[in-house]
Amino acid sequence: MMLRIYKYRFRHTWWTRSPPRGSGDVSREQIFVARRRTPCQDYRGGALAGDLCQDLCVAGKLLFQRCLHYDRGKKVLQADWRGRPVVLKSKEEAFSSFPPLSLLGEEAGEGGQDIPEAELLLMVAGEVKSALGLELSNSSLGPWWSGRRGPRWRGQLASLWALLQQEEYVYFSLLQDLSPHVLPVLGSCGHFYAVEFLAAGGPHHGALFPLDQAPGAPGGGQAKAISDIALSFLDMVNHFDSDFSHRLHLCDIKPENFAIRSDFTVVAIDVDMAFFEPKMREILEQNCTGDEDCNFFDCFSRCDLRVNKCGAQRVNNNLQVICDKIFRHWFSGPLKSSAVSFQLQLQLQEAVQECADPGVPSGNTRRAAPSVFWKLHRLLQATLRELQEAEK
Repeated sequence: MMLRIYKYRFRHTWWTRSPPRGSGDVSREQIFVARRRTPCQDYRGGALAGDLCQDLCVAGKLLFQRCLHYDRGKKVLQADWRGRPVVLKSKEEAFSSFPPLSLLGEEAGEGGQDIPEAELLLMVAGEVKSALGLELSNSSLGPWWSGRRGPRWRGQLASLWALLQQEEYVYFSLLQDLSPHVLPVLGSCGHFYAVEFLAAGGPHHGALFPLDQAPGAPGGGQAKAISDIALSFLDMVNHFDSDFSHRLHLCDIKPENFAIRSDFTVVAIDVDMAFFEPKMREILEQNCTGDEDCNFFDCFSRCDLRVNKCGAQRVNNNLQVICDKIFRHWFSGPLKSSAVSFQLQLQLQEAVQECADPGVPSGNTRRAAPSVFWKLHRLLQATLRELQEAEK
């Protein structure tokens, strides 16, 4: 019995239509059109708001390119925003699919302007806690709460409420100023939020990520790029383990959920299955009849058969899964460069194997040890030095 997250299913009803008058060479109207009401109709009516709505619905500067992903309501679209490629995301297709904020009932008054600040902060903090499993002080709510009340206040508040019900938006907003390994939120309109477009990894790439433009001699350039990316993965692991108030667990580690910047920095582009320690413990602690019932995607626990309960403590870790699902692909065989010594390549293969499969007795943890982290770090740096020496 795998632990699962259940999602509501919504019908795919989005399409594009002809551009508005005066839109010049724009071939299609911006992004969103739903069968019932479009976000732009809701924006014009004041039901939703956001800093991207003007470009989307009026100026024609946010333009649809293609649908990247659609699954059970979750919508991921590629768009062009003022000449910049971006991705628009929402976990539900329609704004009306999100439960509305009860404080915005008709009794709230014109525009919701009379809702007390303390009540709003309490509601925002509660929704953030639901998403992250963390208690945050009012002073920490800055990424989601500006406190400014403008003429579109009711739409702004309704839109914020829809965004706060999307865990990934909450994570990106919280971490964007704290980590180079997550995407910053560029803006939003209603329930859709925009992030930077980066080409995702995947098995269709020979090196898991697009490295066709890696500089250097054939083989050597790719080997250097892979070593740089591997070091960035290690930096991300260390960062997520140590630099926040609680450890951040990644429970769906695969190339498709990461992208690489031009400087080979690893960026998590899909964090739907990322959880801080308190939420992770809550998810893992479920009823069970065996260890297989305690596997939540890439996050594993053990079943205590005395009480038929999964332990709240994760028994593997981010590093072990990255070694297993990503590093093995790169380092299980010879690197595509004769500039790296055979001895160093062998040591790297052995370290990755030790990391991916700790080989401990059943019942103990399967975490990759801190010592293997530093061993991999040292060997990858040595690989880069040998490749740099060969270029001289």
